[in-house]
Amino acid sequence: MRRIEILTLCPNHPGDIVETTRRVPAIPIFEEAVAAFARGAQIPTERGLVAVEDLLPGDRVRTVDRGFRTLLWRGATTLVAGVAGQSPEMGRLTRISADALGIARPMHDLVLGPMAQLVRHGAAIERITGHRAAALPARDLIDGMGVAELAPPSAVAVFHLGFERHERLLANGVEIASYHPCPTQLARLAPEQRGLFLSCFPHLDRIEDLGPPALPRVRLAELDMVA
Repeated sequence: MRRIEILTLCPNHPGDIVETTRRVPAIPIFEEAVAAFARGAQIPTERGLVAVEDLLPGDRVRTVDRGFRTLLWRGATTLVAGVAGQSPEMGRLTRISADALGIARPMHDLVLGPMAQLVRHGAAIERITGHRAAALPARDLIDGMGVAELAPPSAVAVFHLGFERHERLLANGVEIASYHPCPTQLARLAPEQRGLFLSCFPHLDRIEDLGPPALPRVRLAELDMVA
């Protein structure tokens, strides 16, 4: 089991923030909701760059293609390397060195959680998905040089951010997808777990209120096959 901490806007009292704690199964659909950004990731907002750990529901966050949008939900958990029974990646972080993905991408080193999804563009993505952009696990880019895997020596906090719909955000200048559940994982969720999953999103009445994903998902191996 994994303990997650949730901050969300109160649906009945606009402006109020509700804090919730849940113990959830240590499986990808729950872990993906809380493990995208490590502390220090700089997110552009109406009040300037803000570290992800300092963002609160109600903040207006700048998206890549839809202007400023209201943050509705922030999930967090603690990662500890080497815990028995957890998947190995849930004890690892991904560090992208400054300029590793292009000039000022990132502007300075960016540390991401194990479930971060980068937004990628290119002809190969369009051929595979029919879309001009797609979400790709940051871990797929680990090469031991510009993108490296880190095993934190002590417990570290990781976070994810949710909006009214699936958004494209910037963290240290790198495009990252906001939280949206993997459709395949959601379809496989056991009936007895659906209520627990929904309870992690107190601002929603139904799981379907998360809306459709704005980005298809791809893996680096798929792109390499058509590159």
